[in-house]
Amino acid sequence: MTAQSPERPMSPPEPPYYAVVFTSTRTPGDNGYTERAERMFQLAHEQPGFLGVDTARGAAGLRITVSYWRDEESIAAWRDQAEHAETRADGRHHWYESFAVHVAKVERAYQFTRP
Repeated sequence: MTAQSPERPMSPPEPPYYAVVFTSTRTPGDNGYTERAERMFQLAHEQPGFLGVDTARGAAGLRITVSYWRDEESIAAWRDQAEHAETRADGRHHWYESFAVHVAKVERAYQFTRP
């Protein structure tokens, strides 16, 4: 399990693994979003099969969060986790203007960091 750094991408785990790409735009105001998002990051780190996460937000508000998982069963367990399911419902009602989810199997991964 890897902690995400805001300064650089997560070190890739050994493939194969899965990436869940969550791309979103928010509604105006926080409305409790920040607190709940922090809780979801904490909860995801506790889930079996969770490998790490990268997240970024553009100046215009587009946010991309990529979570990495060992297998599809881990992704399904996270989707079905009760607190996460409740938060997803709250997101549809309060926090998101729009979002898209993409799930992909990662077969190759590499990294570069300037010395």
